[in-house]
Amino acid sequence: MAQIGFIQDELDLKLLVLYIMARTAGPITFLQLLELALCDAGVDYFSLTQAVEHMVETGQLSREGDHYTITDKGRRNSEICQSSLPYSVRMHCDENLLQVNDALRRQAQIQSRVHLLEDGTCSLFLHFSDGTSPLLELTLLVSDQPRAATMAQRFQDDPVNFYRSVIELLQPE
Repeated sequence: MAQIGFIQDELDLKLLVLYIMARTAGPITFLQLLELALCDAGVDYFSLTQAVEHMVETGQLSREGDHYTITDKGRRNSEICQSSLPYSVRMHCDENLLQVNDALRRQAQIQSRVHLLEDGTCSLFLHFSDGTSPLLELTLLVSDQPRAATMAQRFQDDPVNFYRSVIELLQPE
């Protein structure tokens, strides 16, 4: 026998989307939203796609590239209607949001960008913060794009060790 979810219609689905989006730590992709929304058996890919598109059209969500954020209008609607979602669905969403929000915060705290310069070299920008203030901001000139991409990835993989190494290198003996 198929499991029936609490999400029964388009309105329920939109309330779920607003609930999720109001609690994300930053913009998320559709696939991240889908993963979070699948906390209820009444959610499917196609109905979620339609609901999200309609919510963008009506100004409750905004889309920039492949990322979505909630608008002020969507946030107001979420605050008004969040109690309409069953408690168990809200609690399951909140549990799932912990992991996603941790990843979003980490992504905001650890950034690297490679900018190709006219002469074929690259500018590599590295940023590491504690969430409130920058701990390290560094721009390096790198000879080529593959090397810059490798350096950026190494920084992303272990920013704490990178930071410690810089501090150790600069400390007076």
